[in-house]
Amino acid sequence: MAAKDIYEKDYYQILGVDKKADAAAIKKKYRTLARTLHPDKTKGDKKLEERFKEVSEAYEILSDDKKRVEYNQAREMFESGAYRSGPTGAGGQNFSGDFSDLFAGGGNNDIFANLFGGGRRGPRKGADVQTEISISFRDSIFGKEVDLRLAGQGNSPTTITTRIPAGIHDLGKVRIKGRGGPGEAGPGDLYVLVNVIPHPIFSRKGDNLLLSLPVTFTEAALGADISIPTMQSEDVTLRIAPGTPSGRTLRVKGRGVKKGVNVGDLLVTVEVQVPQRVDGAAKKALEDFAKATESVNPREEFFEKARV
Repeated sequence: MAAKDIYEKDYYQILGVDKKADAAAIKKKYRTLARTLHPDKTKGDKKLEERFKEVSEAYEILSDDKKRVEYNQAREMFESGAYRSGPTGAGGQNFSGDFSDLFAGGGNNDIFANLFGGGRRGPRKGADVQTEISISFRDSIFGKEVDLRLAGQGNSPTTITTRIPAGIHDLGKVRIKGRGGPGEAGPGDLYVLVNVIPHPIFSRKGDNLLLSLPVTFTEAALGADISIPTMQSEDVTLRIAPGTPSGRTLRVKGRGVKKGVNVGDLLVTVEVQVPQRVDGAAKKALEDFAKATESVNPREEFFEKARV
C-alpha cells in the first residue's frame, strides 16, 4: 500500500473514536464494529466487507502505540502541507510508495519507513498481512486447530492449518511466520486476529472464569450443596453457606483457564432469585416467616447513615 493511501485516511473517523481516545475505548469500539461487520454475518455484502477491511486496518494502526504515534505525526504533516511537491508540481499530489521524495530533508522519511514496513536499505522483507477468524468461547479456553483460506499465487486460494493456542483472549493475535506477502528478503508474516464469540453463561477476567449462579431464597438462607457446570464439562458441587447474601462471590480452585503451569479459578457469584408470584402454602409459609421475624429491621441504621 502506498504512503498516500495510508496517511490520507482518517483512522479515527473510520473507527468512530476521538483522537484522544485511550486504548480501551479503541478496542471496545473496534470490537463492536467487528461483530457487526464480520463476513460471517454480512453474508457476501461487498460494501460491508470493504467497511470491515477499513475498520480492521484502522484498528491495526491505532491499537499499536508506536504505530499510532507515527501515524499521528505523518497525518499532521500531511494536513499541514509539510511535504515536498511531487512531479505533478504544486500541491505534490503525485505520491508513491517511495517515501524518499515525499519530504524535504529526509528526516521525516523515518516516520513512514517505521510505520509501513522498515527502511529502504537493502532487500526488504515482504509485507505482513492479517486475516480474522471467529471461534467459540470454549475453543478459546482449550485451543483449536483451524483451517485458514488465503489468497495464493495468481489469486488462487490456498488453505493452511494452524493451531489457536489455549487461553487466547478476544482480539488476540496469532503470528504465522513466513506466510505473508513475498519480498526480496523473504516473505512477511501472517497475523490471525481472533474474535471470541461470547458464551451464554461463562465469561472471563484474566485467567479466571466467571459464572453467575441463580439460587432460591431458601437455598441462600438455609444453605445448600448445589451442582454447577464447569468449562471442563464436569459438574462440581458448590457449598452455599447458610445466610449467603445475593452478590457474594465464591471461588472454585483450578477450574479457570490453564496456560502452561498456571491455572485460574472459577469465580461463582450468587444471585438470589425472587419468585414472581407466590400462592398457596408457599405464600402462607412466607407470611408466617414475616410474622416470626417482624422484630428484625434490616434498615435500622439506614437513615442514620444517610444523614452522615
